[in-house]
Order: sequence, then structure tokens, then C-alpha cells
Amino acid sequence: MFEAFFWPVFIIVIFLALRGLRLLYQYERGVLFTLGKFTEVKEPGLRWIFPIIQSMRKVDIRIKTADVPRQEVMTKDNIPLLANTVVYFKVERPADAVIKIEDYEFAVRQYTQAALRDVVGNSELDFVLTEREKVASSIKEIVDAETSGWGIDIESIKIQEIELPAEMKRAMAKQAEAERERRAVIIAAEGELKASENLSKAADNLAKSPIAVQLRTLQTIRDIAADPSEKIVLFLPSDMSEMIKKITGH
Repeated sequence: MFEAFFWPVFIIVIFLALRGLRLLYQYERGVLFTLGKFTEVKEPGLRWIFPIIQSMRKVDIRIKTADVPRQEVMTKDNIPLLANTVVYFKVERPADAVIKIEDYEFAVRQYTQAALRDVVGNSELDFVLTEREKVASSIKEIVDAETSGWGIDIESIKIQEIELPAEMKRAMAKQAEAERERRAVIIAAEGELKASENLSKAADNLAKSPIAVQLRTLQTIRDIAADPSEKIVLFLPSDMSEMIKKITGH
């Protein structure tokens, strides 16, 4: 009689003992409920709960990545942009993440989308394009302030891509081309100014010595006459002729 009663009870106890075992990895925490009421947060390891009466929700506390889909946003100066972001976050308080929010991953993505529209909507196009890190930092502050009440910590937010309308791209390309042409003109003008200054100095030096001017003239004639097929007729001043005679001895 006793054995008939003992073995079924023993089997039930073993079944409940095995059914109540839970294994939590190092990156997991277990939120324990007893009769539907929050009891405690279980640490990693092999844990046991009372079946039927207790239940446990596992929460991953590693940093997660949430890709916020591309969306159209309007800047303060009424320029439409296409932007997509990535959010890096983790669970700091597992109990709050389970109790206070139904789906914290979905909520983080949605709140980031809303914050992106708000921040870009209050900024002009030039600021959004040149200060992307500041825009992302502003979005992070807004999202972090809200999600901290859910037990979520926003590690960082990155703006992956900002795409301009085709018309705006063409206008910016024309502006960049005009800027390059302007710089080329300035560089050429600076080169001409430098050359003119050097020529002016050379002219001053030559003016101090008439013989130097004549020698320079002869050098120029020699360079022109390097090609035998060329015929050059020159009308030299009388003093130039005298100098040539002195040099050549004729």
C-alpha cells in the first residue's frame, strides 16, 4: 500500500524538480514572478522555480543594435531629406524592461524615429550635413531621457546616411564647380601678380646697366635663330652695332 502511494508521489516530485530548472547564461537575467507578482531578478547560473506557481522571463543584457528604417524628414529651411539611423542600447534594469514596457526594442526604434524628425526639423540643412555627430548626440539625449524610465540605456546613435533630393544634388554640384573655378582664377591671378613683380624687378636691374640690356637682346636673338631654316632681319641701333664690333673684333 505504501509503495503504491510512494512511487507516484516520487515521480511527481522528480518531474516538478526537473521542470522547475532554469539555466541562465552570463549575459542573461531572469525576472521571477510568483502568482503573477514580481518577486526578484535571478542572477546567471542554474536556478529553480516552483512550476505552475512561479514563472520567469529571461532578459538579454548585452548591447543590442536596432536599425531604424529610412524615413523622409523636413529641415527647418524646408528641405526634404532621407535619413536612416542605428541605435545601440542595452537593458540596465531587467525588471523595468519587462514590467514597464511591452516591447522595448520596438519602442526604442519608434522613439528614435520621432526624435530624428524633431531634431532635424529644428535644424537647417547646412547644420545637418556638416554637424552630423551633433545631430546624433541631440537625438541620443532625447531618446535616453525617455527610455531610462524603462530600464534601458542608450549607448549611442549613429546617422548612417543622409540623402538629398536630386535637384538639391545638382544645385550643390554646380555650386562646387563654381567654387573650384573661382579658386582657379584666384590662383592664376596670384601667379600673374608674382610673375609681374619678378619682371618688374628684372626690368629695374636691366635699366641700371645698358650693356646688360644689349646682352639680353643678343641672347634673345640667339634663341630665335636656333633654327637654321628661319631668317631674321633685325635693325640694330648704332650703339648695338658698335658693341658687336667690339665683341667680335670686326
